[in-house]
Amino acid sequence: MSSADKTHELQTFDEWLKVACSNGAVPVVTGKNGDMDTIGSAVALSAAHPNMMACGLHLGRTAKRMVESLKAPFRKLSEHQTVWPKNLGGIVVVDAAAEGQIGVTLPDDVPICILDHHSTCDWKLGEKDLLLQWDVRATTQIIDAYLLQYAPSSRTPVVRKMLLAGLLTDTARFRHADRGAFQTAVNLLQDDDIDYASFLETVETDSTSPSERGSLLRGLERAKSTDSGPWNIVHTYSGTLEGRLASLLIGTGAEISLVSRFRDGVTRMTARASRRTTQDGIHLGQIMEKIAEQIGGEGGGHDGAAGWSGQTDRIAAESSFIAQVAQIPRSVH
Repeated sequence: MSSADKTHELQTFDEWLKVACSNGAVPVVTGKNGDMDTIGSAVALSAAHPNMMACGLHLGRTAKRMVESLKAPFRKLSEHQTVWPKNLGGIVVVDAAAEGQIGVTLPDDVPICILDHHSTCDWKLGEKDLLLQWDVRATTQIIDAYLLQYAPSSRTPVVRKMLLAGLLTDTARFRHADRGAFQTAVNLLQDDDIDYASFLETVETDSTSPSERGSLLRGLERAKSTDSGPWNIVHTYSGTLEGRLASLLIGTGAEISLVSRFRDGVTRMTARASRRTTQDGIHLGQIMEKIAEQIGGEGGGHDGAAGWSGQTDRIAAESSFIAQVAQIPRSVH
């Protein structure tokens, strides 16, 4: 997408948002995984107008810690008993490629705007709805581009810290960053009121309990290496902290890591890939989407980080992932 197209979309979004806020409350709903990108995006955008409120089903570990330490406004929703304001002007959804990825049912006949950076989109949009789907590394980049142009006064240190934390985590501490991601980071740090090194330590500080450390160690012990076509997958299963375990496996030099979990009748798979692997042709989000088409459930994500969840047996789900990876040729550079 060209810079002119992005400028036009931001203008259209600003016009949509002004109408929505003038007609009532505008919840900014987050993806149900509650990661730092979706929470940071919602909190930052909500700062642009008093009629907006960041809300969602879940706060991930890092996001919860950042929200609490920065005293950022965020309202938890209930999966089964969500009560929406009587006067709704519209709903903004950030960082979710489908309605199933927010975990709550949206009210009918309310205009919806989707702000997302996933490569897939399964939203069914009406004529009053809007979609901004940019090829960027984090949704926070879309939000900061909007705030820079249309609500610069809302870019307080708290807002910029939330945006920066989302950018840091979704790019795996810039290992999956591109030029645009670095430019967004420069924009967020340009006022010299955020010490980057100290802030990075704050984001990365994440204590684990003895039981959680034990779970991670057991997951590492169970890890197996499997060749799938031209690719190598290191896979294991764990009861908690799947994303962190998958990242640890990539840190050992794995091309692709896969961590599965089965709980309460639901299987969940979390995958990571190194930057070199994505450059050679792997797109984990597309793989997870194909798995959902093949065996059901919901799947999607980014090229280097993605997930799937469904009621299929864990072994069958892992086998589907391995089979999908085997079909992808490796690019020669």
